[in-house]
Amino acid sequence: MKAATEAVYLPMLFLTVALLGGLRVDDRVTFVPPPLFALVLGMMLFGVLVRGRVVAPDRLMSASRMPLENLNGLVVILSTFFAAAQIFNLVTPESGLPFLLFNVFLFVLLVNTLAAFPDRVSVLRSMAIITGAAFILKFIVLGALSSPGEGVLKRVLYVLLEGATLGTLSQPILHPAAGYIAFATLSLFLVGLAMLPARTRSEALIKLNA
Repeated sequence: MKAATEAVYLPMLFLTVALLGGLRVDDRVTFVPPPLFALVLGMMLFGVLVRGRVVAPDRLMSASRMPLENLNGLVVILSTFFAAAQIFNLVTPESGLPFLLFNVFLFVLLVNTLAAFPDRVSVLRSMAIITGAAFILKFIVLGALSSPGEGVLKRVLYVLLEGATLGTLSQPILHPAAGYIAFATLSLFLVGLAMLPARTRSEALIKLNA
């Protein structure tokens, strides 16, 4: 990995994701830190990235590297973790039953991925699917249920969710720009994951057999 990527591009990209992930646009712009469970999910995701060889921590910090290089590597690791936590903060509803259901859903998916010992491509694909599905559920489905008026999507959801207490599913009305900011943030995060210093399969096998 090029020095500029490790020292500048990756930290700036992930710190931008961490900032945008906590940004809430309403009558005024506020910053929401990640809840404790988002930190747990972020730690689990980092474990998935290591297990799936998306990131090789020893290529960022090791005894063979200079102190400044290790410092750069530490910044990349920490910024990746905080970006992951803020991504979960971003795609999880704010409160109520959806908040609980989303967290359980994401926790189960990450546990399953950790147990599967996936390869790098599978992990990146899974992250795109998981975050994309959560984005659609929060910003499109729940957004339609919570918005005023009677749009086509809202009427369809009323029919599909007949018998459910819609009051437990609705969330605060989202600003029109919120979905676009979230989509850009998720895209930046996935690009950052693809740029992380990875371990090849042959290197992983050598390390396991050592």
